[in-house]
Amino acid sequence: MIAKLIYLFALLLILSGCVQHKELLNFSEGQFPDSGALPPPPMVIQPDDLLSIQVITPDPLASAPYNLFPNSTNLASAAGNRPLIGYLVDATGNIDFPGIGTVDVAGLTVEQLKKRLQEGLSNLLVDPAIIIRFINFRITVDGEVRTPGSYVLPNERVTVLDAAGLAGGLTEYANRTNVLVIREQNGVRLFGRINLKDRSIFDSPFFYLRQNDYIYIEPLPERTATIRDQTQRVVQWSSLGASLISAIFVIISSSN
Repeated sequence: MIAKLIYLFALLLILSGCVQHKELLNFSEGQFPDSGALPPPPMVIQPDDLLSIQVITPDPLASAPYNLFPNSTNLASAAGNRPLIGYLVDATGNIDFPGIGTVDVAGLTVEQLKKRLQEGLSNLLVDPAIIIRFINFRITVDGEVRTPGSYVLPNERVTVLDAAGLAGGLTEYANRTNVLVIREQNGVRLFGRINLKDRSIFDSPFFYLRQNDYIYIEPLPERTATIRDQTQRVVQWSSLGASLISAIFVIISSSN
């Protein structure tokens, strides 16, 4: 009887810091949406975005003055020291574009800006084609991931699942039911919650990420068992030992 009691107490202590299998699963609840793969909503340009704008015409010499080159003063640096050259959107939402001057770009989509620049260059160039991309698309992943940090990405089609993969995947103590996405859009800070266990996340407005999104994966309660200091561990074991000794005395007394 005493041996069984000791085993039971030890088992309870071990299980107090364990994560159950169902807590490690994604997409385990609800139904997948019937809508299929929806395209991400169009991104809008915001202050501090860095835009790659390339002007192409039948005459390369004519379009050359409208394209930035490595000697440009508008230069940024990304991971790996690879230079990023582009038009920086200032705090008021404007860029200075050759031949046109100041252009208000904040709140525009890439397609809308293309149209605006083509109209502005129509009297200066013949049949200008314009290619625009975001070149400082950055997200930050923090919390219960294996490699938290900020990541600069080469494209804008990024999901919260991609973010988790970039950060090395979720740890076993990640709370998959309450992932926080913090987003600044049009001067407003938005807070979104995503449940990775719910199959309907693909319809969430926060499933596709935006530039400068911050993703936080909070820990499960079991995480505290792995970071308690030595004093707490001593108190825990002392409490267990006292309870065990008391139980043994009760059993011995009852047997006599």
